[in-house]
Amino acid sequence: MLIKNVNVYTEEKKFVPGMIVIKDEQIEAVLDENAHIDVASQEEILDGKGNYAIPGLIDLHFHGCKGYDFCDGTMEALNAIAQYEASVGVTAICPATMTLPVSQLEDILSVGAAYKRWQETTQNNGSDLIGVNMEGPFISKAKKGAQDERNIIPCSEEIYHRFQKAADGLVKYIAVAPEENDAVPFIEKVKGEVHISLAHTNSDYKKAKEAFDHGASHAVHLYNAMSPFTHRDPGVVGAVADSSHVMAELICDGVHIHPAAVRTTFKMMGEDRMILISDSMRATGMGDGTYTLGGLEVHVSGKHATLASDGALAGSVTNLFDCMKTAVKKMGIPLETAVACATINPAKSLGVYDKYGSIAPGKKADLVLMNEELEIQAVLKDGRKIR
Repeated sequence: MLIKNVNVYTEEKKFVPGMIVIKDEQIEAVLDENAHIDVASQEEILDGKGNYAIPGLIDLHFHGCKGYDFCDGTMEALNAIAQYEASVGVTAICPATMTLPVSQLEDILSVGAAYKRWQETTQNNGSDLIGVNMEGPFISKAKKGAQDERNIIPCSEEIYHRFQKAADGLVKYIAVAPEENDAVPFIEKVKGEVHISLAHTNSDYKKAKEAFDHGASHAVHLYNAMSPFTHRDPGVVGAVADSSHVMAELICDGVHIHPAAVRTTFKMMGEDRMILISDSMRATGMGDGTYTLGGLEVHVSGKHATLASDGALAGSVTNLFDCMKTAVKKMGIPLETAVACATINPAKSLGVYDKYGSIAPGKKADLVLMNEELEIQAVLKDGRKIR
């Protein structure tokens, strides 16, 4: 396939007029717009009509969509989720678990592993399942958010290894609240196998910085469900800012974080450390109504999803592509930066940048074409046009 007449997003984070040659589900070449090519040799030609061509997006923290949740723990749920995400330009996914009983989480993870094996042997148009982000159960009751506190437990190396065994190595992130128990020994023992993230934590700056200094490397949905950032106690956010190796998630749905805070965070942390996520729950792609998240009742109205019990935010109802669009259109983040934070940065964090996250020879031909209004015009998965 030849995709011509597009503005290609490069690994230098710039848009350059050019062409993309695809062969055997991979990108074979990225060419200048004036390059000579034997058009007759191409089985299919797609005219990009001057649109932007960006890599398929990667959401490394979300729960579900279209009425399904990763924690439903069924192949049907995973397939429905993967199909929807691919249709909105999110071609690789790392869904998040909730705080549930350990045995139930093991069952959920084993289904995830089975689904990944199925994907690897079957041609399909769904997003690639490339990891799992475990948001619980090693978190804080004080900042539980939409997590069920009955299932919160201290961090445990033995339980973590049970999770990883059930997932067949698919767990890429495991969350801890370092103030709840002595997390440092846990971090030091498993940091070489998985990213340790700080999530749902009431930690002060000192405790959070200690966790990062000993190997924690990720922050789950920065600002949300964590100690506040103030001038006398900068909390987890301040510790992230002072830990240059730590990457941080941001929910840019227009509900979870004020646009000024988003802009300030980019200035404070730098664009290379920011990862856009959706944190979307099962109501995404659906309508208003009553849903569930981690066994808790959630009311959805417009862009707001809140717990029925106390009104706390319960994830988002916005997919990652629309979060990226909101970051650009309503928060003042440059398009080139927002694209990187939804493609390059998550791919690097997940350790899959050799295959995903940019438009370069040898990488998977997962692409999104969008116009100047940032409306999707086409989605390609493994070189096949699926939208």
